[in-house]
Amino acid sequence: MLDTMNPPPALTGAHLRTYQTIFQHPVSHNLAWRAVRALLGKLGHITEEPNGNLKVTRNGQILVLHPPRTKDVAETGELVALRHFLERSETTPPETNEKEVHWLLLIDHHEARIFRTEMHGAIPQQILPHEPEDYFRHAHNSKDFSRGREKPDPNSFFEPVTRALQAPGQILIFGSGTGTSSEMDQFIAWLKLHHPELAKRIIGSLVVDEHHLTEDQLLAKAREFHANARRP
Repeated sequence: MLDTMNPPPALTGAHLRTYQTIFQHPVSHNLAWRAVRALLGKLGHITEEPNGNLKVTRNGQILVLHPPRTKDVAETGELVALRHFLERSETTPPETNEKEVHWLLLIDHHEARIFRTEMHGAIPQQILPHEPEDYFRHAHNSKDFSRGREKPDPNSFFEPVTRALQAPGQILIFGSGTGTSSEMDQFIAWLKLHHPELAKRIIGSLVVDEHHLTEDQLLAKAREFHANARRP
């Protein structure tokens, strides 16, 4: 059984089979990374970054892929990220005055999701931290070890988020927790230090109860914030 996403007409042969496998339900666990890379190279533009990550650009959308641990796409989260990228990059976004572009970053220790809040029905870009053995620091004396929970290293998590926010527009950030338990606060402090020009585009940050709000409710809250910010 396949999901409803129709493949681009230009895809044939192996590329078409790979595309259909990505949208297959139930999830396939026999999807080769080599085939995925070939498909993304066919549909968009791939650049390899110094840390080994692959940056895929298609119709103005960006996906950052981390070096695979195995020859197959084994994690459901990775497959979902691929689906979302292919869906949102299917068409070229309309030209928008950069002052009217509103980004919402929803971030916690587990993932970052980036939305275009002025576009109804937009699918978020999802950024996951590196694999645990690569990015978690286990020193119990470290200030980053809080309440028995390891936290992602900023250089492996925050940099991909920063790259995804390079497009013009205002940035609103939602997070949960406060102080050292807030990934939102940690990201903003890190951004001011390492990317001050990007930090200037942040128009606000809010603590939200993400687990009790749907994506539609979060986006409605973000649009309300932007509307209030425009008022004199």
